[in-house]
Amino acid sequence: MTGEETSVKRMLGKLRGPKKEQSKELATKPLPKEPSDKETVKSQPALEPPQLIVGCAQSIGKQRDHNEDALFSLTTTLTSDYQNVPFGLYIVADGMGGHQHGEVASGIAIRTMASFLVQKLYAPLLSVKPTPPDQSLLEIMQDGVQEAHRAITKQVPGGGTTMTAVLILGDQMTVAHVGDSRAYLISNNGNIESLTRDHSLVKRLVELGQITTDEAATHPQRNVLYRALGQGEPFDPDIHSLHLPSSGFLLLCSDGLWNVVSEAEILRLIKTSYSPEEACQKLVDAANNAGGPDNITAILIRLPG
Repeated sequence: MTGEETSVKRMLGKLRGPKKEQSKELATKPLPKEPSDKETVKSQPALEPPQLIVGCAQSIGKQRDHNEDALFSLTTTLTSDYQNVPFGLYIVADGMGGHQHGEVASGIAIRTMASFLVQKLYAPLLSVKPTPPDQSLLEIMQDGVQEAHRAITKQVPGGGTTMTAVLILGDQMTVAHVGDSRAYLISNNGNIESLTRDHSLVKRLVELGQITTDEAATHPQRNVLYRALGQGEPFDPDIHSLHLPSSGFLLLCSDGLWNVVSEAEILRLIKTSYSPEEACQKLVDAANNAGGPDNITAILIRLPG
């Protein structure tokens, strides 16, 4: 092995954990029509090399005349004789209703964040002589969100948007979040967990114990945000990293989905779908069938393993 190959191997080794042994495909019993929240999701065969399988769907909804949601999805598997490095970047943004050019703000947020991360991480990863980043993933995500915030402030004064972004690199997952779009982690044993905290007025009132969760669901100010890109200074996004689970799903979605379709129904539709693409379309259809009061966006990522 040449010195260059040794250097590349060492660098990429920092981006992933130990290689996981792939399990054999198991036969599963058919799921009932109405599975409970604790039942396992539909079994899928293990893939070699391990890779991210992604679907997305979007709809203007039934009651809006234009779409203020935006999404970005980039998935890559880099495999060589000695390494497998999954790379994924997924972003959902929801332009704020009531602010001018919400759809422009969400588009700028998506493009700025994606462009920043592709130049900072993706391009170097694919170069002939890849080099490790000179910052932590947390710092890189922080800088990307700040770039998006500044771009909106400059190009769309008065505009605003939510943004939820998930970066997967090797065995690490980093989440950056502003507003009330959401990221969920869904395990194979049927648990669904929100990885983000809504930056909304009613969520804060619930946290302070001033209203109940049921009251928040019908509160007249439930769509009012106290933190969003392009709105207010100082700007402080939520950013955290965690170890990438060995299996399960990640769901990114705008409030046009989670505010209309219950978590139990979201879980059921994902459980009973054969692919992320099918699941996303079912989720969007469910939101529209419930009245479709807002734009709807969903990205579903099936994790390796």
